[in-house]
Amino acid sequence: MLRRYGADVRTLDVNAALPDSVFIEDTAIVLDEIAVLCSMGAASRRAEPEGIEAELSKYRKVERIELPATIDGGDVLRIGRKLLVGLSSRTNALGLEGLAMIARRFGYEVLPVPVRQCLHLKSACAALPDGRLVVNQDWVDLAALTRFERVHVPQAEPDAANLLLLGGRVCLSDAHPQTTDMILQLGFEVETVDVSEFAKAEGCVTCMSLLLA
Repeated sequence: MLRRYGADVRTLDVNAALPDSVFIEDTAIVLDEIAVLCSMGAASRRAEPEGIEAELSKYRKVERIELPATIDGGDVLRIGRKLLVGLSSRTNALGLEGLAMIARRFGYEVLPVPVRQCLHLKSACAALPDGRLVVNQDWVDLAALTRFERVHVPQAEPDAANLLLLGGRVCLSDAHPQTTDMILQLGFEVETVDVSEFAKAEGCVTCMSLLLA
């Protein structure tokens, strides 16, 4: 799907022996100016960022967040110059502050968003091309999102609030037809893809790539 819509895709096998390595989004936060290697919340995943560092350093200067701070890339949603950071079972307050110390140097505003009943913020909250948020209101603290216009996923599709943006196109799992129809009615072009096997581990469409726009 990524290649079909013009992305230059580089595949990595450096972490192939690590069971969660397909969820590469969690290993780093890539901004226009810098890449930040994550200090991952699950001890079993902490070898993954080192494995991708050599590839990322080809495109960005690399900095790191270190323990006891923990942060996963799946908890960081960028909307323009704002970074929404989920406080979750994988990302703690020290991780949020570690990212903020780096990102503020480049003019980003970092906003905390408490997360519940799901693994990462991006399981519960995504941005449309116009900056509106698609959210599952049961999984995030809506009080942290009052600055944003929001649309809510259907109750029947609680895990549908994860979107991958490719230009003006909105990509999401083909398991969410009601959410697909909702986004089409909002006026966006939509592409769906089968990620059913990854969904068994709460994997979503954003999880398997790091986008360097």
